[in-house]
Amino acid sequence: MLGSVVVFGAILVSPPLIQACARAGISIVLLDRAGRFQARIEGPVSGNVLLRREQYRVSEAPDEIIRSLVSGKIANQRSVLQRALRDHGGEIAADRREAIGSAIVRLGMILQRVGLSADGAELLRGAEGEAGHIYFGVFNDLIRAPDSGITFKGRSRRPPLDPVNALLSFLYTLLTHDCRSAAESVGLDPAVGFLHRDRPGRPSLALDLMEELRPVLADRLALALFNRRQIGIKDFARHDNGAVLLSNEARKTVLTAWQERKRAERRHPFLDEVAPLGLVPYLQAQLLSRHLRGDLDAYPPWVWK
Repeated sequence: MLGSVVVFGAILVSPPLIQACARAGISIVLLDRAGRFQARIEGPVSGNVLLRREQYRVSEAPDEIIRSLVSGKIANQRSVLQRALRDHGGEIAADRREAIGSAIVRLGMILQRVGLSADGAELLRGAEGEAGHIYFGVFNDLIRAPDSGITFKGRSRRPPLDPVNALLSFLYTLLTHDCRSAAESVGLDPAVGFLHRDRPGRPSLALDLMEELRPVLADRLALALFNRRQIGIKDFARHDNGAVLLSNEARKTVLTAWQERKRAERRHPFLDEVAPLGLVPYLQAQLLSRHLRGDLDAYPPWVWK
């Protein structure tokens, strides 16, 4: 699969569109209005039995791949904070600038520890969780939206309980489907991951591929939408169960911004080639498959610079 089209609610998908997407290797993902997965329509899915057997074998001892995934994610979280201080430090209160600076230092220490230690999978997962706690602990300081209701006090999911979490969860859903398509496009099994444990119905490998990408592709886009006032408190609704969800019009705004973000180009640090951000999940899936085949000694994470 070369990408995915996301369809919400009761929107009808015409047979000609389905056929055109299938021929182009594009999957159609159906989500309900809350962003929950409903169904997936796709053409023939490629599969490489030898590659998948190696994927299953390595998943039993995934320490080194987990190390690469966690290193990439922490490096990108750190870069998001560094870029915020560089570009908007003057708009942040002095005590909060100090807190962000401290978080950058602590993330650097965890990154160094992950790279130099011989820790196994469980300790590496613990380092990833520790880094996430530090990163999201100062995430609210990166939000410059004038709406008092646009604040972040920590991650909440299933359901998201505030506008920031609602937007982050929506963007993570979009990125997950792109990563799933990327895994399938190179013949990998999207359900068998390394960092994320196997669970029925969960695309663990897609979630693995997403981890190193979401600070840059999703988190920064969420901040931009709030800080540029493209999305505000009026674009969210609170439901009886406490869930906070984007309105229909706001989802259109986010989807447009998402497509624009994916067209932005960056130089790939390992391949040393310029590529659109939307292609990065597929490049990373290819690099992972090359590592599993033995063509690369290690899986090289995508690090934003």
